[in-house]
Parts: sequence; C-alpha cells; structure tokens
Amino acid sequence: MSKEEVKTDEKLADEAVPTEDAASTEKEIEGAEACTDGGTQEHVTEEENTEAGSAEESGKKGFFGKKKEKKDPRDEKIEELTDRLQRTMAEFDNYRKRTEKEKTAMFEIGAKDIVERILPVVDNFERGLAAISDEEKSAPFADGMDKIYKQLMKTLEEAGVKPIEAVGKPFDPDFHNAVMHIEDESLGENIVSQELQKGYTYRDTVVRHSMVQVAN
Repeated sequence: MSKEEVKTDEKLADEAVPTEDAASTEKEIEGAEACTDGGTQEHVTEEENTEAGSAEESGKKGFFGKKKEKKDPRDEKIEELTDRLQRTMAEFDNYRKRTEKEKTAMFEIGAKDIVERILPVVDNFERGLAAISDEEKSAPFADGMDKIYKQLMKTLEEAGVKPIEAVGKPFDPDFHNAVMHIEDESLGENIVSQELQKGYTYRDTVVRHSMVQVAN
C-alpha cells in the first residue's frame, strides 16, 4: 500500500470520529429534552393536584360553612347576669304597679267607708236647720249651726264627695232608689218629683243612692 493511500485512510478515520461524537451529543440533548419535558409534566401535574385540593377544600368550607367560634365564658356569664337583671327589674316594676293599684283601691274603700259614716251627721244637720223657723234663723246659735254645716259640706266636696241631683231629673236606677210613686200629669213619665233622702257620690262612685218619689 502506498503512502498516499495510508494517508487517505487516516483522513477518513479522523472524519468518522466526529460523526460518532455528534451522534452521542444528539442523544444526550434528546435525553435532556426528555427529562425536561418529564419534569415539566410532573410540575404541571403537581400544580393541578394542588389546585384540585384547594378547590375541594373550598367546596367543603362552602358546603359546611364557617365553624362557629366558641364564646368566651366571661361573655356568657355577662349575658346571663344581664338577662337575670332585666327579668328582676321587670318583676319589680310589675310588683310596684300592682302594689300602687291595691293601695289606691284600699284607700278608696277606706275613704268611702268614712264618708258613709259622716253622711248621717250631714242628714241631721239638714233636718235641724230645716226645723228652725224664719224668726230663729237670725239667732247666733242658728247662724253658727248653718256655718258649721256649710264648712262640713265644703270639706266633703274638696275630698270628692258630691250630692246626686234628683228632683226634676229622669229616674236613673244607677243613682236613684224609688220608694214612692205618684200620678202627676204636670211631670213627665219616670221623673223624680221629690227627694226623700239625698244621695252622694265619692269620686264618681255612688256612696249612697237617693231615696226618691217618682211620677208615673
């Protein structure tokens, strides 16, 4: 073999070696790309799993709602004491109103009883003054009796005691007690013609009915 042929074979061998290196280099690049693709796919899969987990947790929270926070025992005690205080105040207010109402009723009953006891004294004053003749009315004794009677009637009126109007008024069983009946055409039907005993009211409540004579 000639020297030129040997040189030619060596040159071909040298050119063939880079070809093998290039092939291996291409394989390495392809492997790296494959690894990169695999890593990217794995990263994407992890992100998808994370998003799915977050969505699942959000769905659970939305379905079951937010958990109720536990109250502080001190706040619960304050609410309990406040409720008890309000109930006690309401009960006390009701008791006060009921007591005042009962007290007023007892006072009126007691006052009414006193008025009933005084009315016979008033009747005696009126009978005594009616029995005095016109000549004796100017006497000091009669004049003193008349002044005492007027003072007594004024005191009763200020206390809420008032006489019931009867003569000339229509008969009213709520205020009048008919003990006699007469026929009188000059008067209307069921009109009080005479008052036999005066009746009185105490704060719009009848203490004693008027004893009257009624025309039919």
